[in-house]
Amino acid sequence: MTTTTGTVTAATIAPLLSRVRDAADASGSFGGLVIRDGMLVCRAKAAAAPASYRLLADRGRVYVALVMADRWLSESIEADLMHTGDKLESLIDEELIEHGLPSDPRPVEHFRSDDLLFTFRTALPLVASDVDSDRGGRVAGAWLMAYEAAFRVLGDMSGGEA
Repeated sequence: MTTTTGTVTAATIAPLLSRVRDAADASGSFGGLVIRDGMLVCRAKAAAAPASYRLLADRGRVYVALVMADRWLSESIEADLMHTGDKLESLIDEELIEHGLPSDPRPVEHFRSDDLLFTFRTALPLVASDVDSDRGGRVAGAWLMAYEAAFRVLGDMSGGEA
């Protein structure tokens, strides 16, 4: 299903979420996942505080995100990046290559959302017609797994249960 406006919405992203859900579940990288409110929500497996990776539509684009309510967890990620001098975009890009995609460093937004969640997110290189395609599922799945792999080693994202 594609939209006539060329944008992706919570209503039109459902086929993409279903495609990615199965691969994400099979990876064993998440502590549970669910599709709700027009997004795929994958619980971070071992974070010191609750956090989730998400695949969602916003402002006509598809995004992958890591969200958490705990400021301390967000700051632990920022502190790790500051101390190592690593760029988050580069870490994610390296993981994308590991997951079979070509290099595509994209900006990572970091903000506190309207629903008071500390959010890291990246707009994916997808268009409306990708939500119902194998290509869209591969790209979105690789980005979700790259986000998980890059963030898992930062701050206290592996500071909870083993």
